[in-house]
Amino acid sequence: MSTTQSERLRELLEPLVASQGLDLEEITVDSVGRKRVLSVVVDSDSGADLDQIADVSRALSAKLDETDAMGEGEYTLEVGTPGAERALTEHRHYVRAVDRLVRFQLTEGGELVARILTVDDEGLDLEVPGVKGRKATARRLSYGDIDKARVQVEFNRKDKSGRHAENENDQNENDQNENDENEMEEEA
Repeated sequence: MSTTQSERLRELLEPLVASQGLDLEEITVDSVGRKRVLSVVVDSDSGADLDQIADVSRALSAKLDETDAMGEGEYTLEVGTPGAERALTEHRHYVRAVDRLVRFQLTEGGELVARILTVDDEGLDLEVPGVKGRKATARRLSYGDIDKARVQVEFNRKDKSGRHAENENDQNENDQNENDENEMEEEA
């Protein structure tokens, strides 16, 4: 995809994405056989739900159909979100990743895995997990210290109370069911 086509597509599509309350994160055009695939990645501070994705997809499709931005050949439009292990490249990405575990490639060399605690205009405050029973430590990184950063998927993360975070909703639901059963027994 030429820079000119990329710029034209961004100029054409970004206002439509913004009108849906989303940020246009990425545009790529790939060839798959004789067809082309236009992939548009969108996001927002609160994430993007399926209804928003469908709405923006319809708006983009209509706009592309009324222009020649994709040329005469066939293409498929795919609209989605960045995914669980997204790369962090903009200030807003770091803000959205607060409380997430991130793998940093440092400009001085080396790698750091840490949880983002706060984000400001100069950099990030991090919590570096302790190793082999040691306590976590605090660390500050400026944006200039970061070569690359990518969110990490956590499957067994514990919340501050020590329970597994993904099971918290299940536990709250079990507690509520138990309360409902006790109330029904009291009414009987």
